[in-house]
Amino acid sequence: MKLSHRTKKNLPAVALLALAASTTAGTGPATAAPVGPSATHTAAPHARISTAFTLPGERVYPEGIAADPRTGTVYVGSYADGTVYRTLPGRSRAEVFLPAGTDGRRTANGLRVDDRGRLWVTDSTAGVTVYDTRSGTRLARFDVLGSTPHFVNDVAITPDGTAYLTDSIRAVVYRVTGPQLATGGGVLHPAYDLTAKLTPIPDRRFSLNGITADPRGRHLLTVDMIAGELFRIDLHSGAITRVALEGGNLLNGDGIDLAADGTLRVVHNTTNTLTRWRTNGDGTRARLVRTLTDRSLQIPTTLTHTRGRTLVVRSQFDKGGPAGDNGDPTTFTIAEVRGL
Repeated sequence: MKLSHRTKKNLPAVALLALAASTTAGTGPATAAPVGPSATHTAAPHARISTAFTLPGERVYPEGIAADPRTGTVYVGSYADGTVYRTLPGRSRAEVFLPAGTDGRRTANGLRVDDRGRLWVTDSTAGVTVYDTRSGTRLARFDVLGSTPHFVNDVAITPDGTAYLTDSIRAVVYRVTGPQLATGGGVLHPAYDLTAKLTPIPDRRFSLNGITADPRGRHLLTVDMIAGELFRIDLHSGAITRVALEGGNLLNGDGIDLAADGTLRVVHNTTNTLTRWRTNGDGTRARLVRTLTDRSLQIPTTLTHTRGRTLVVRSQFDKGGPAGDNGDPTTFTIAEVRGL
C-alpha cells in the first residue's frame, strides 16, 4: 500500500491499521486470534461484551482512553478532530471536555491521567498537551520539532510522574520529567531509540505503538505492532531487550495495560482481538493465558482496566476513518468487557 506524504503525516492511525492488516493472512473480518496454531492459551468463552457508554457525534473515530483512578471519570480522544470526551461514573453518554482543535490539536491518540489529576493527550502531528482535569486548563505542552516525519502515539506515566511517549514512525520513546512539566512546556527529545532492536521488515513505515509502565517504576513495555514483538526498557540501566513471549505474539498490537499483579492486557486492532498475558516479576517474559476475538469490538485501538472492568475503544476505522468517511451517520461507543 503506497501512501502519500499527506496521508502518512496526517492520517497515520488509519494507515497503521491497513499496514498491520497486510501482515496477516487476511484483511476481512477476523475470525481467529493472532496466535499460532500451537499456542498454549485458553479462549474466553464466558467473556461478556456490552456497551459502557456512547460518544456524541457521528464522525468521532475514537482512539485513546484513560481513567482517573481517584474519581472513576473516563476520558476518550477522537482521532478525527482531537476532541476529548469525558464520562462521569454511572453515565451512559459522554460529554465534550475539550472541544475539537483545542490548543491547535488535530488528533487525540494516547490519553493518560496521572496521580495528580493531570490529563495527558498526545497529538500525532505535534506532541503532547497536559490539562487539569477539574478545569480543563492547559498546564503544559511539548512538541516534536523539525520536518522529519513523526507520529506521537501513546503515553505511559511512572510513579514518579515521568511521562514516556512512543513515536510510531521514528521508533523512539520520548520522556517528560516532573521538572520539565513544571516549566509549562518545551521540546520532546528521544530518551530511548529502539530502531536497532526492531526486526527488519521490508518497506516498514511504522513500529512502536502502545506503551505501559511497571507500577513500581522499574521498566516500560512497548509493542512493535508490525513484528508482533514486545520490548522492555529498563529505567535504571537504560537497557532495551525483547520480551520472551510464550504461546503467541502481539501482531497488530495497539494499546497495552500492565496491572500491579503482572497481568498484561493487549488490544489487537484489525483482528478484533483482546489478549491477556501473565508477565514474570521483572517483565522479561510473558505467557499468553486468554484470548477473546469478537467482531463486536469494531476494530479496538486501546483499553483501560479500572475498578474491575475493562473498557475498550471501538474505533470503527474499518468504516473509512476520517480519511475515507463515507458520510453515513455512525454511532460510536466504548465497550465494557468482563471475563477477559
